Amino acid sequence: MPLTDYFRILWRRGWILLLLAVLTAAAAFVFSRLQTPVYKATVSVLVKPSRTDFGLTQSAKILLRSYVAWMDTDKRAHDVIEALQIDKEPGSLRGDVTIASDDSRFVIQVDAESENQQLAGDVAQKWAELFVQWRDADNQTQRKEDRVEAEILDAPRLSLDRPKTTINTLAGAILGILLGDCFCHRVHRLVRHPFRRRHRTPIQPPCAWSHTCSRP
Repeated sequence: MPLTDYFRILWRRGWILLLLAVLTAAAAFVFSRLQTPVYKATVSVLVKPSRTDFGLTQSAKILLRSYVAWMDTDKRAHDVIEALQIDKEPGSLRGDVTIASDDSRFVIQVDAESENQQLAGDVAQKWAELFVQWRDADNQTQRKEDRVEAEILDAPRLSLDRPKTTINTLAGAILGILLGDCFCHRVHRLVRHPFRRRHRTPIQPPCAWSHTCSRP
């Protein structure tokens, strides 16, 4: 299709695109507002080897995965539940918590989600504190030069995890524009090439007595 024809279609039927974009964006906005907000709290824990030599540093990188495994257990979840008096099962609470390590920065990140903003922060903070307490206790049995300490870098960072109202609304508007564009082109084709009733000539059945039919 020539570009001029395309712009002509948009000029004549562009209101359809706008209407569908507004409708789909409004639907996405209402759907997002009806959802229950879920908040996420993030706490970063710095793992600090007592020595900066290559051997202990490499050992600490390997141990980061072990530290994550120690933290991501039902036992740690049970300890958090007992400390905060949360009415949840350990497995359910673990489903709301994500623990990951960053070897390049020697950081373990704890993310906790909850519909209660304050509870999300408390869970992430307490989970990180349990790890720090465990490292402090374990370091008491190690030589000073072999210790690996842990430190909470900052207070929990709170943010709205979902719904993403702005993103959902924009996505709805884009979807409406695409649907409107397809609809406009469909209407344009129907206007230019309307359906016409085709008259078909009935097919005559073959004559059983071909020699008789051929006679005048």
